[in-house]
Amino acid sequence: MRVRGDVLPAVWWVGWVRTLAAQFCTYWSLALLGYPRSSSQQVMKAWCWRLLLDYSVMLKFENCLHNREVVFVSSDPVFSVRSDGSVYVEQEVANLSEPVQFMVTARGLRDPRIWETTVKLAVAGHAPSIPLTQPRLIKFTRKHLRSSSSNGLRRQKRDWVIPPINVPENSRGPFPQMLVRIRSDQDLTVGIRYSITGAGADQPPSDIYSIDPVNGKMYVTRPLDREERASYHLRAHAVDMNGNQVENPIDLYIYVIDMNDNRPEFQNQVYNGSVDEGSKPGSSVMQVTASDSDDFTTANGMVRYRILSQTPHNPIPNMFTINSETGDIITVAAGLDREKVSQYTIIVQATDMEGNLNFGLSNTATALISITDINDNPPELTVRTFSGEVPENKVNAVVTNLTVLDRDQPHSVNWNAVYRINSGDPSGHFTVRTNPVTNEGMLTVVKPVDFEMNRAFMLTVVVSNQAHLASGIQSSLQSTAGVTISVQDVNEPPVFPVNPKLIRFEEGVPAGTTLTVFSAQDPDHFIHQTVRYSKLSDPANWLRINRTNGQISTMALLDRESMYVKNNVYEATFLAFDNGAPQASGTGTLQIYLIDVNDNAPVLMPREGQVCERARPVSRVNITASDADGDPNVGPFVFELPSFPSSVRRNWTVSRLNGDYAQLKLKIPYLEAGMYDIPVFVSDSGNPPLSNRSVIRIKVCPCDENGDCSATGAVAAAGLGTGAIIAILICIIILLTMVLIFVMWMKRREKERQAKPLLIDPEDDVRDNILKYDEEGGGEEDQDYDLSQLQQPESLDHIISKPAGVRRVDERPVIAESQYPVRPSLPHPGDIGDFIIDGLRAADNDPTAPPYDSLLVFDYEGSGSTAGSVSSLNSSSSGDQDYDYLNDWGPRFKKLADLYGGGDDN
Repeated sequence: MRVRGDVLPAVWWVGWVRTLAAQFCTYWSLALLGYPRSSSQQVMKAWCWRLLLDYSVMLKFENCLHNREVVFVSSDPVFSVRSDGSVYVEQEVANLSEPVQFMVTARGLRDPRIWETTVKLAVAGHAPSIPLTQPRLIKFTRKHLRSSSSNGLRRQKRDWVIPPINVPENSRGPFPQMLVRIRSDQDLTVGIRYSITGAGADQPPSDIYSIDPVNGKMYVTRPLDREERASYHLRAHAVDMNGNQVENPIDLYIYVIDMNDNRPEFQNQVYNGSVDEGSKPGSSVMQVTASDSDDFTTANGMVRYRILSQTPHNPIPNMFTINSETGDIITVAAGLDREKVSQYTIIVQATDMEGNLNFGLSNTATALISITDINDNPPELTVRTFSGEVPENKVNAVVTNLTVLDRDQPHSVNWNAVYRINSGDPSGHFTVRTNPVTNEGMLTVVKPVDFEMNRAFMLTVVVSNQAHLASGIQSSLQSTAGVTISVQDVNEPPVFPVNPKLIRFEEGVPAGTTLTVFSAQDPDHFIHQTVRYSKLSDPANWLRINRTNGQISTMALLDRESMYVKNNVYEATFLAFDNGAPQASGTGTLQIYLIDVNDNAPVLMPREGQVCERARPVSRVNITASDADGDPNVGPFVFELPSFPSSVRRNWTVSRLNGDYAQLKLKIPYLEAGMYDIPVFVSDSGNPPLSNRSVIRIKVCPCDENGDCSATGAVAAAGLGTGAIIAILICIIILLTMVLIFVMWMKRREKERQAKPLLIDPEDDVRDNILKYDEEGGGEEDQDYDLSQLQQPESLDHIISKPAGVRRVDERPVIAESQYPVRPSLPHPGDIGDFIIDGLRAADNDPTAPPYDSLLVFDYEGSGSTAGSVSSLNSSSSGDQDYDYLNDWGPRFKKLADLYGGGDDN
């Protein structure tokens, strides 16, 4: 069997309609009497709660076995359940502010099983809760039922359905505070121990709930926080003294009743929104959102919004409103004008308890509303007429600046001005550029103007915005203005009518020939000025110009083949200048196309060649000609051999291959190797033709089978006879012999050096000599040397008798000297290494070899000096001090003791 809520019966609607009129009359009566709106709402809510209790709700139990006859029993005598499942109030309920909860039992007439459910009735909009007014007793019970399917009686447990335990958060105690007492119906016969398990008892968070194991009283030990944990699920256990389970565990559900202990918190302290100026009422601006940590299903967490203030108040104090539930801010009035107010500051308040200012907690946030600009102000030119002047022939010059006024947001598309010349400039001499900083229009000349053609211009300029005007905004008449431009006359330079000027002449014209008149014109028609000419550039210095009339004549022959002529054209530049103030000048270029004349004879190419001494198989050289002239004064060329000397035509022949090439080859079967100069006549095709006698140097040499000159043949062809070749070969042989003899002599010297004895006479050996350099001595008294101290003593008596202590470095120890190996008279070179090694070993082990193991004394400068005393240099110290202790420091401090000791002597 299942329990579910169903619609109210028809009789409920009749009662509701009958009573509704009375409730509204009461509400408006209270309002007219001056009661606050919140009080009227509370009274209305109380009447509605009473109405709900009067007509109640319908509960429908669905029988899974489809039994039609069901009996319902309510555990609360105030409420009754009829056979159709309707719950009705039998008597008036005293406390309407607290939810009501009771148990309903359902049983079929022919079914021994029982079904139970809990019914909770609460005011609409409030969570069901049962205030903790006094501790309650929860009992473990048992009931015997008879099953129709069993043959006899069967014991069956039936547990109580425990309603939730509601504990308010932030309770002040005292703690521990008893919540409920759990008791088994067997505690009279058996010793029972009670315990609880679950989160809050033996699981984290631990030690929130505790239970007396003997009497079953359960306590809460400290205040609860619903925002930290809203509910707890515990299980109560009952066992005997042996730990055996006596009753099935009971589920305990503890709900923390929410208290209004948290203020609404805005997601941001400052919200930024925007709305277009001129927006209609009802336009959305922005949304602010606040959250409350309290239970949002109750009034504690239900947040409502309202606007506290608006700054500024223009045009009215309440330009905006806010949806109390969603936080949406919208406009409520027209008149938003960015040019008057660009930003509004709104203080928004969020209050819980459904906005009840008497009981709710509040918080505030700031909403900054920016008014977005639209193009509702057309640009206006400050004056109706502008004027300016421009010099003629000048471009990219600003004639005048057109100033404009626009109240829209600066540097936006609604403010940026666009200028257009509407009339007065058909040739396109001017344009208007916008200054991006000042928004002014810069009227600029882009095409040169001529004073002689136009002395003034009258322009009409129209200005608009980059963006279109907003709907309903009319363009201003002040967006159009006239511009008067005066053209200033300047001294213009003379102009060559044809520039560059091209003329044609044959090359080679004599000096003094007049070529043309290259004159210029002065464009200043209203001023009479004189034009003069000069030469500016003449690379070959061939031309001159008449200073007065510009006549061009030659000073030298014009040569087409000159390096200054490019593609048959010679260029010269001339200057024309007037006598104006300031003086102006113009340049002109004269191009002279030089017609070719046959004035250059052809030259034979190449100038050298090589053939074999025998006519077979290959003995020919290909030749051609080079001519500095151009067509038709070049090829085809004519090649001929001269009649003198006769040996040329007897030994050689020239055959023409084509118009530009010919072939020179041997005419006889064999010609002795050598160098031959062959004269050849070559003529061009000019009118008249020019001829030239050129010489080709031919080398005749013996050739191999490939037709290439051999090495011997190359030498022979160079003009060397057999005797010369033999002489060269003899010199080479003599040179090689001398080198061989020198090498052998060097090897013999090396062998002699290696065979020479390494040990030399001791008298010639200077290795044991001691050389001293840079000896400065120890002072003036260090000039008398006792050389006997450097000599080896002849006896050892003074060493033996000398007391132990310091000895000189030249004193040998009194021990036997080591035996050194005897030097052989004629050592074998192979034994030299062994002899040196033995000598080194003996020297290393010789204790008498210097340096001896003794104390060495250095840097002794002597006992006195012939220099004068420096005691006259008094010390700067003014105090008296005894320096006699310096005498005890040794002879080195004796001078210092003499200077500073001895009393008051100077």
